[in-house]
Amino acid sequence: MEQSRAAPRLQVVLGHLGRPSARAIVGHPTSGTISSASFHPQQFQYSLDNNVLTLEQRKFYEENGYLVIKNLVSDADIQRFRNEFEKICRKEVKPLGLTVMRDVAILKSEYAHGEKMITKVQDFQEDKELFRYCTLPEILKYVECFTGPNIMAMHTMLINKPPDAGKKTSRHPLHQDLHYFPFRPSNLIVCAWTAMEPIDRNNGCLVVLPGTHRGSLKPHDYPKWEGGVNKMFHGIQDYEENTARVHLVMEKGDTVFFHPLLIHGSGRNKTQGFRKAISCHFASADCHYISVKGTSQENIEKEVGGLANKLYGIANTVDLKDIWMFRARLVKGERTNL
Repeated sequence: MEQSRAAPRLQVVLGHLGRPSARAIVGHPTSGTISSASFHPQQFQYSLDNNVLTLEQRKFYEENGYLVIKNLVSDADIQRFRNEFEKICRKEVKPLGLTVMRDVAILKSEYAHGEKMITKVQDFQEDKELFRYCTLPEILKYVECFTGPNIMAMHTMLINKPPDAGKKTSRHPLHQDLHYFPFRPSNLIVCAWTAMEPIDRNNGCLVVLPGTHRGSLKPHDYPKWEGGVNKMFHGIQDYEENTARVHLVMEKGDTVFFHPLLIHGSGRNKTQGFRKAISCHFASADCHYISVKGTSQENIEKEVGGLANKLYGIANTVDLKDIWMFRARLVKGERTNL
């Protein structure tokens, strides 16, 4: 990582801010037949009027908080993303600001190298090849259904879930993505998450708790797992364990769009291969930043601030808003509040 360039850039951003102010079910895109007579447009809260989603798809998202679109991203694009990730693993390219993560179970292994060592890259907004994902017209067409026409790319990830080393550390605890975000309103935020290969319960597919997006943001913290937990893998502390779960079995190129309050996670990878997916959280440029001081999000702010200090030598006065302003990129329309 080019820390010498990243630190001054973050300082510039700070200067601009001025400092003031259950049971298992296989998931499908929709379930059942929905009568248009039973649902009226004025009842929609989580999607916007558009001519892209069918009434059935729109109502499914309203009720469940997620929607799978089959075969949305081409094989050719996915191969390009895979090639770029491999270059990053070989250190042939070093994008500015990129965060490289490793599974806690293999962090100090002398046998893991390259792609086998890296389990996630995030904040790839300065990597032109990977950031293409965030600008794909087929992705933005659906994103606009939830954010409106002015779209910011806020958080980027390519996940390379490793074969579980036996300690179940490849799991991701159930969580809500809004825990990490200091911007609102939540209904104008959506994640696009694309499978880069077939994904099922064997290699750790996403699991979602349908309808939980209609609830509130819950307190998060590290789960007490005996095998260890990966950095910043916070999980919700109080949820009904008998709540119905849906396992999203997806083919290469399938993309799920989901609400930031939807409770979700992923199981361990029980195969010998790596399970890849690429994602971006988008928000309306009309969203606004909030302070998380005194809220349940304060613990993640302290952790992120500590990481910024470690990576860039920035003092712990950096808050969560600063970090997200550093990451945000306009991908469509006009920038307003964000």
